[in-house]
Amino acid sequence: MTEKTKVAIIYYSSTGTTAEVARELNEAALGAGAEVRLRKVPELAPMSAIEANPAWAENHLSTAGVPEATPADVEWADVVLFGTPTRFGNVSAQLKQFMDTLGGLWAAGQLADKVYSGFVSSSSLHGGQETTLQSLYTFVHHFGGVLVAPGFTDPIKFDDGNPYGTSHVDGQGTRPVDDVTRASAKHQARRVIDIARRLNAGRALA
Repeated sequence: MTEKTKVAIIYYSSTGTTAEVARELNEAALGAGAEVRLRKVPELAPMSAIEANPAWAENHLSTAGVPEATPADVEWADVVLFGTPTRFGNVSAQLKQFMDTLGGLWAAGQLADKVYSGFVSSSSLHGGQETTLQSLYTFVHHFGGVLVAPGFTDPIKFDDGNPYGTSHVDGQGTRPVDDVTRASAKHQARRVIDIARRLNAGRALA
């Protein structure tokens, strides 16, 4: 029996949008026959800030049971999907802090040759989505990873409009994750798993 592709979905979410997209990716990856670890990165903000925002406080409580990511989750995976809200057109501090813990694995060559991809959310239209994903992908280049963006490889991407990764505009909480975003996430999950399987099959023949 062919070994299952191992997928780590590692994300940060404050008010819950990125967490919802992560769950959609998780469901799609499981549906594609992968073994999946859904992980959130540790929160850095003080509880006073979290409790001052009802949506943030609700997400903090509702995701309390999601395990926190460790470098071992990245080492384990064939595919790593990183998710983050935009922060002034860049990666959130919480995800960045987690990335900075991967130096030991990088130095040992344990981050290379894996498939990587990303997903993002923002409050406003555009809102730095593409620059955030491009910033995220800079890590992949340093890792020596195989970057698999969704591109315009499925009709849904012409509705989603973002070839860099699944993205959603939540309009300050007024626009829940919709069918377009969900379909885009499903396509992204299936695509990265397909590419990883091809790479692993090729390695087995080498």
